[in-house]
Amino acid sequence: MNLNRKITLLLAAVALGILVTLAIISLYAFRSFSISSSTAHVRTAAEMVRVHLTEAMIHGVIDKREQFLDRLREVQGLRSARVIRSEHVDQQYGAGMAQEAPANDTERQVLIDGQARYLLSDNGSDTVFRGTIPFAATAHGSPNCLQCHQVPEGTVLGAVTIELSLAEIKRQAFLAIASILLTVVAISLAALWLARRIILPVGNTAQAVEKTVQRALRGDFKGRLEQRTDDEIGKIAAQTNQLLGFLDEGLSRISQRVIQLTGRNPKQDENQLEATIDMVNGLADASAFKQAIEEDENKREIYDRFGKVLVERFGVSEFSIYETEGAKLMVPIMVDGIPGGDCRWCDQQILARSEMCRARRTGHPVDGLISPEICYAFHPPGDAGESRRHYCVPIIQSGSVGSVIQLVAPASRAEALAELVPYVHVYLREMAPVLEAKRLNETLRESALRDAMTGLSNRRFLEEYVDTLIANARRRKTPLAVLMLDLDYFKVVNDTHGHDAGDALLKAVAGVLKQSVRASDMVIRFGGEEFLIVLQDADEAAAMKVAENIRVAVAALKVQINGHVLQKTISIGVGMLADDSNTFWQTVKFADVALYRAKDSGRNRVVCFSPEMWTGQDETY
Repeated sequence: MNLNRKITLLLAAVALGILVTLAIISLYAFRSFSISSSTAHVRTAAEMVRVHLTEAMIHGVIDKREQFLDRLREVQGLRSARVIRSEHVDQQYGAGMAQEAPANDTERQVLIDGQARYLLSDNGSDTVFRGTIPFAATAHGSPNCLQCHQVPEGTVLGAVTIELSLAEIKRQAFLAIASILLTVVAISLAALWLARRIILPVGNTAQAVEKTVQRALRGDFKGRLEQRTDDEIGKIAAQTNQLLGFLDEGLSRISQRVIQLTGRNPKQDENQLEATIDMVNGLADASAFKQAIEEDENKREIYDRFGKVLVERFGVSEFSIYETEGAKLMVPIMVDGIPGGDCRWCDQQILARSEMCRARRTGHPVDGLISPEICYAFHPPGDAGESRRHYCVPIIQSGSVGSVIQLVAPASRAEALAELVPYVHVYLREMAPVLEAKRLNETLRESALRDAMTGLSNRRFLEEYVDTLIANARRRKTPLAVLMLDLDYFKVVNDTHGHDAGDALLKAVAGVLKQSVRASDMVIRFGGEEFLIVLQDADEAAAMKVAENIRVAVAALKVQINGHVLQKTISIGVGMLADDSNTFWQTVKFADVALYRAKDSGRNRVVCFSPEMWTGQDETY
């Protein structure tokens, strides 16, 4: 029900209520007036009868009273008038006239108590008002009743019953009430018409506002209101139109800018407001994501956080994150949320031949959602069930593809995934520079912690890692051995063949050292021609064996330089952390002391530190 109808019904109900109330009040007022007027008429008629009877008695014509009563009945509206004598009169003057009717119950009661009584009754189609008025004997006034009647003061001598017809009064009352009600109805209809004329623009404007707001809730702010009046309602319509225009223009501008940022193409008949809110929320979430990954320590943490975003925000549980290594290799960083998982959705050959990956080769997104066969390297496993579609995005770092993000979805969800792709691009755009910064930082850190010539870790790396190294050894309660190595007579090589020859020799020896230890062991270029090796979970016997193998391998090493063959030996000192010292650097010192003992003993040998070697040495390193 609209506002106009509600207001009309309300006004009609008010008018009807007034009409009914007025009718009730009028009926009650006319009834009260009729009773009051009839009572007065009865009293007047009764007084006339009393006066006439008194005068008739004085003049001796009391037997003619019926003629008077007959003439009295001819008065309009007066139905009957009769006199009832009390027993006191009968006792003094004898019985009354034969035609006098006996007293009824009401009249007898009036003769007893001397109280007037009135009764309103319906007699067929007529309403009759009956009043019985007593005549009491009194010595006051003229004539003196007690001069004729031998009764005490106040004795009821008789009563007069007067019956009045109220038919004419009722008719006049109904005519008056009908006139009043018709007048009220006419006035109410006129007022209702006038009120509708005044209120109709309000209702129409309210309906227009409702429709326009509904359109706005659907994202359409182009609706406008008709300004019907120049009052407050008209101003509301005009100002609403201004507001809608402002919102329409502002939302359009915001949407265009957000679309530029997200690359999302608007759909036909979509809710522009909800779409804009969704895009703005996506940009805000992406900004918060960027702030979070900027504080992550390395690229792995960034990839892990992005994987959680794909699962939790976008509902994409099947995806792959690859990172390129060099010109040929690709490494799976995360597959379906599992860090370091096996390549699942692509041909395994892309790991060794990255050019097979279309996104890696072209540097452009590959939309397999629309064109399922666009990339031949996409190869879902046979147990995947429903056929899959994919969308791959390369992340450019330093002018080349550094990573590839692959989104995978069942064919039935391809369209839904396509709608999410613009938002994923926002995250990738925020993630790319942070990944590049982390990569550069890792490169710089690696260059700062690695010897540029030999490719081995340097002493600074050892200083940063030593606390973790010792903590692991203490927690696992495993021995740890330190080997100090020094090429014998290396200075002669530089002096005789030049520094290029010395550098080539150091590189060759570094290769031998790396091949002689496990991946978990550490090979450090400690300085000049000195090297340091940390053997984890190795007791003294194992450390001596590794050291001896290194010594033999270096002695057998031949390096061709400028037509000359260089062949050198190496001296090695061994120190044990678990047995010889409480700190790592003391163990290094012990291995260094053992190294010098090996050199003093003739070089090209392995010596393990023993306590008696410490005599005369400094107690700190």
